[in-house]
Amino acid sequence: MRTKNSQRQNFPKIKLIKRQEIWTLTAQGWAIAIALIIYFIFFAITNVHSFLAVTSPIKSAEVLIVEGWLPDYAVEEALAEFKIGSYRQIVTTGGSLGKGSHLTEYNNFAEVTVATLIKLGLEAEKVVAVPTPLVVKDRSYASAAEFYRWLSNSNLQIKSINLFSLDAHTRRSWLLFKKLLNPDIKVGVIAAKTQDYNPEKWWVSSAGARTIIDEGIAYIYARFLNWKA
Repeated sequence: MRTKNSQRQNFPKIKLIKRQEIWTLTAQGWAIAIALIIYFIFFAITNVHSFLAVTSPIKSAEVLIVEGWLPDYAVEEALAEFKIGSYRQIVTTGGSLGKGSHLTEYNNFAEVTVATLIKLGLEAEKVVAVPTPLVVKDRSYASAAEFYRWLSNSNLQIKSINLFSLDAHTRRSWLLFKKLLNPDIKVGVIAAKTQDYNPEKWWVSSAGARTIIDEGIAYIYARFLNWKA
């Protein structure tokens, strides 16, 4: 009997639960935490557009880069910027039209924008198209890389440029051009104002919400995962 009792006493006990003390927020603590979360969400919503649609030009920039896919009103803004600045030349970028190429003599957005600028009164010798090769992805990077390649083969000796883009797309394009051109060439940036929605209340329209969400995700991807995006 003693042997059996001894075996029972030596058999390990299995515990599935245990009592443990933990720190937790009080009612006042939860109220403060929720208030801080709401504040940070509000801060992000009201400031994300100005972050993405950044404008930080270089006053002495010699060349103005205009992304060719911009709408006509943004191209008009780019021409106005060129006239008031100290630029020597405009360079347009952009890839295949995707649709309508059979109805026009132009094959890409870079050429369309050049023709538009000339139609608006810009001298032909002050603008040049640098078309982007056909790519399936990373179009913004491809445009920046093609400009860098063109610049390396040109006779232009420049130290600074300004990039002219549109709205929330601007921050990402600026990142790519700086990655490729710095430190040899300083890169400034100018964001044209969109007419598709109210930037100060982008969250009240589907166009604004889609643009900010898409461009925000694209910028995070380019900034932290793959800048060739």
